[in-house]
Amino acid sequence: MKKIFITFYILLSATAFSQRQITLEQAIEIAQKKSPEYIALVNQNKASYWRYRNFKASFLPQLRLDATLPQFRNSVNRITLDDGSDDFRRSNQIRFDGSLSLNQNIALTGGTISVSSQLERVDRYEPNASKGFAVIPFSINYRQNSLFYNEFKWNKKIEPLLYEEAKRDFIERMEQISLNTARRYFSLLKAQVQSKIATSNLSNQDTLFQISKGRFRMGKIAENDLLQIELSVLNSQNEVTSNEINFKRATQNLSRYLYLDSEDILLNTPKELATFTVTVEKALEEAKSNRKAIIEFRRRRLQAEQEVANVRGSNRLQVSLDANFGVSQQGAVFNNLFQDYNQQQSIKLSLGIPILDWGVSKSRRKLVAANKELVNTNVEQDKQEFEQEIYLHTLNWQNQRNFLNTAKKAQEIAIRRYDITKKRFILGKITITDLNLALQEKDRSVLQYLNSLEKFWLDYYTLRRLTLFDFIKNEKIKVIALTYD
Repeated sequence: MKKIFITFYILLSATAFSQRQITLEQAIEIAQKKSPEYIALVNQNKASYWRYRNFKASFLPQLRLDATLPQFRNSVNRITLDDGSDDFRRSNQIRFDGSLSLNQNIALTGGTISVSSQLERVDRYEPNASKGFAVIPFSINYRQNSLFYNEFKWNKKIEPLLYEEAKRDFIERMEQISLNTARRYFSLLKAQVQSKIATSNLSNQDTLFQISKGRFRMGKIAENDLLQIELSVLNSQNEVTSNEINFKRATQNLSRYLYLDSEDILLNTPKELATFTVTVEKALEEAKSNRKAIIEFRRRRLQAEQEVANVRGSNRLQVSLDANFGVSQQGAVFNNLFQDYNQQQSIKLSLGIPILDWGVSKSRRKLVAANKELVNTNVEQDKQEFEQEIYLHTLNWQNQRNFLNTAKKAQEIAIRRYDITKKRFILGKITITDLNLALQEKDRSVLQYLNSLEKFWLDYYTLRRLTLFDFIKNEKIKVIALTYD
């Protein structure tokens, strides 16, 4: 018997040693590096990063080369002669052209200025072989689609807010990963504890059943009590099977979420946090300073104002400007192109005025104005809900430690009461009904404590997510910036 016990102990120890023990902090650290949510978050953050980089680059000089190498044409085309009549001429030629331009967007005015050089060559084969060149050594051009709406100005206001919003959203969602990990962690922890409780209860019930059979043979208990204990053993066996399935499901949920290479996981019950105080004023202050919602409110208002400015700038009077100045030359000899330049200038001011549109312009103005008022109303409502969520959660957090201490004390009392009741049952002083009631209260109190501990930690990580502030370290939550260059 002693050898069997020693062998069983060695196997049990080897199993425990082979299991991977994970704390809640370790699980969160793994999830913030490997979980599917983190991978999706990185991809989203990468898109926001490159969008902002694209915005910044759009206000830097852009050097561009455009070329046609070559364009061949051998066809009959209709042309209009000097006297106004049409005729058909064969065109058999090869054309080469290229241009080098330097473009710059002007945020102050909303237009684009460009400086360019162009060169073109045409080789004609019919009716006589010849060639010609055209060159524009220098040309400066300015183009602006609307004189009353500056899209660049609005982009310089909105795009930095979008990028700052994305950076704060990254931190918030990292905290959401912590919260989601904690949920999965406690789901497995409770399944693990329930499985142990069910196994322990089955062992205890089986031991009591063996004792009760001996007492029944001695006539110390009635057959009804023996049958009730046997029924408890059967129920305990079902509990063990059910909890094993739940334990397996919870283990897979956590291991797959963390991308672990094994499902043989052993969790540790998290310890209580160090005591710290959170006031509503402090929570609101940090939330308004750190959360993306505050940036989002400003951005949504600006985008609504941008729509109004766009409609006002182009709805009644549409004005665009296109101006060009440069020099050019053409001829049959390439070396003669760079002398005696011809000046070229052009300016085009385009106007568009709706005279009769049956209320289309007015309806567009009214529509964007109404949308702006709607956005402002929604933002104010969202702002109130934002502050209310912080307020209510902070008040709830202030009571969580008391709830946890009460649940812990209740668990200690229920376990002690069950131990006493079990001893009294063995001595024959109480019935199996009293023992089962004590067992149920013990199991319930253990799970209630785990539920209270889970809510305590979930509320803690929710508090971090709502404020983006670490109240234990008394500092703002920061995440290592990712680079994508």
